[in-house]
Amino acid sequence: MDIFDRKILALLQQDASLPLKDLAEAVNLSTTPCWKRVKKLEEAGYIRGRVALLDADRLGLGLSVFVQLKTRHHDSVWLAQFAETVTAFDEVVEFYRMSGEWDYMLRVVVADITAFDHFYKKLITSTEGLSDITSSFAMEQIKYTTALPLG
Repeated sequence: MDIFDRKILALLQQDASLPLKDLAEAVNLSTTPCWKRVKKLEEAGYIRGRVALLDADRLGLGLSVFVQLKTRHHDSVWLAQFAETVTAFDEVVEFYRMSGEWDYMLRVVVADITAFDHFYKKLITSTEGLSDITSSFAMEQIKYTTALPLG
């Protein structure tokens, strides 16, 4: 990966709908070499997909909840079942296995407290082996980006 590739990635992170002509011009390449680089970056897995970023508030999904979980189980069979169960919930937009005091952390996006309560009840009744759960409600989103720091 060279400086051209990094510039291409940085620009696509800001606007994946950027026309190829504009992208090529911005990185000082002609369109064909730029297109080949984009395709190579996709094939190599640097570009995993292209999506539209939606406004959660405008869609009535303005509540982000960070849910931390502890479990009594740490075997691969339990983890596979747990991961399958949790990833099936549309409300879960991020899911991490953690180090430290908590075993897992979820970011859940819902309309309101009532919707979160409904999600929470579904989670605890469909998951065996959880020993502790805590939830923190985001009061204000101060920074949000999907752009990775490319240096």
